[in-house]
Amino acid sequence: MTAIEPRPPLPPFSLEDATKKVRLAEDAWNSKDPVRVSLAYTPDSRWRNRNEFLVGRGQIVEFLERKWVKERDYRLIKELWAFGDNRIAVRFAYEWHDHVGHWHRSYGNENWKFDANGLMALRHASINDLEIGDADRLFRWPSGRRPDDHPSLSDLGL
Repeated sequence: MTAIEPRPPLPPFSLEDATKKVRLAEDAWNSKDPVRVSLAYTPDSRWRNRNEFLVGRGQIVEFLERKWVKERDYRLIKELWAFGDNRIAVRFAYEWHDHVGHWHRSYGNENWKFDANGLMALRHASINDLEIGDADRLFRWPSGRRPDDHPSLSDLGL
């Protein structure tokens, strides 16, 4: 068995550490690279995402591959909600369009629990979708990492 490389910041989290961990997660998800995203999770990570229950990196990769085929031109913003010791709660919103070009904004909350190496061992996500018009879109940066000067969820009133 190979050793697991730590993924700083490590618990217990300070406000600065928790904020950084959230931004690192947002950046990974905005890469839309399922393998890259999966490496932030323990090999046996457990997820509840909407009505799906996943275990392990393999299922995470498969889920994300399906997700980003359906959710095209995906753009995500995450924001720290609360933290303590080895747990972080975030709220998020992301925009995407379906195969016929209808835009959506998905809103949600996630609860995360990390192991001592800073890998996420548990993720619970609750998500709601809202169809929006193109004129209502707020996340218009080029594909990839959200620019540092782009407004946060709070700044956007979301």
